[in-house]
Amino acid sequence: MEKIKIGIVGCGGIANGKHLPAIKRNGNYEIVAFCDIIKERAEEAKEKYGTAESKVFTDYNELLKEDVVAVYVLTPNKSHSAISIAAMKAGKNVMCEKPMAKTYAEAKQMVETAKETGKILTIGYQNRYRADSTYLKRACDNDELGEIYYAKAHAVRRRAVPTWGVFLNEEEQGGGPLIDIGTHALDLTLWMMNNYEPESVTGSVYRKLADQTETGNAFGEWDPSKFTVEDSAFGFIKMKNGATIHLEASWALNTLDVDEAKTSLCGTKAGADMKNGLRINKVKYNKQCVESPELSAGGVAFFDGEGEKDSDVEQRVFYNAITKGTDLVVKPEQAMIVTKILEAIYESAKTGKTVYFD
Repeated sequence: MEKIKIGIVGCGGIANGKHLPAIKRNGNYEIVAFCDIIKERAEEAKEKYGTAESKVFTDYNELLKEDVVAVYVLTPNKSHSAISIAAMKAGKNVMCEKPMAKTYAEAKQMVETAKETGKILTIGYQNRYRADSTYLKRACDNDELGEIYYAKAHAVRRRAVPTWGVFLNEEEQGGGPLIDIGTHALDLTLWMMNNYEPESVTGSVYRKLADQTETGNAFGEWDPSKFTVEDSAFGFIKMKNGATIHLEASWALNTLDVDEAKTSLCGTKAGADMKNGLRINKVKYNKQCVESPELSAGGVAFFDGEGEKDSDVEQRVFYNAITKGTDLVVKPEQAMIVTKILEAIYESAKTGKTVYFD
């Protein structure tokens, strides 16, 4: 397999927790440049995942001068758009972490730049590559659920507020759990429905628990003074074809109904959810029944290999798109609509009015 040279912009949590280990396991990438505004983080990443010849930068513009085929944008949400656009204009393909951007306008500009430059742009929605997701997507594409007219997008944590990095910083991130984990649930739901035409959005956003102490938070106590984003958010999305989606997202909520990066679908032929493994409910031989596929073996349905992690498949899809011209699974035009809806939920909550799209 041909090795391709890549650069990494942002060497923090998502880089070390997902992308860099998966890139290393893939074996077909050579990381020749690392960039982070904190030089020590870039140097640490180089020591673990680079070579002696790999370069370290604190300015991504300097990295873009390097001879790399692709750039990974793994920074806070605020800079996703600017770095991705600069990279594509410099002739690099781009893997950008989710969400695509803070705003719809920024996301749209990213899509336009990809078209203008002819470079590959994809977004890090790795949950599409899970075994349950690919199985359900295949069922949806084969019309086994019929017309999907109602869905729920689940991203609910009881007490798991991320207390590291800039997650609690509205300026850097654009929001809290809605834009952080709600984005995964909404992406899965729209993808399953194959419906990217929203008509209107009504949203409610809350910051109700952020000032509490002795929180029992899974990641340790947060600092209320730095908690400038919501702790929960909810959206009601109506699509142009009449379908509706209920999106729920929280880092901290007094509930035992906890689910993350999952979807529930209701169609005219069958329904499905990911509550206790993948379950497809239907009427068969005039009896109500539930089918639960065995997904522990066989890995991902759409790709070669067995038992792969979703992050590994993500890297392989990107590699194949660059080297073989194969189709992306996560298209930027789709991710742009996710950002459009999330932005509308925040806007609706701020104004108290429903947001209508042309």
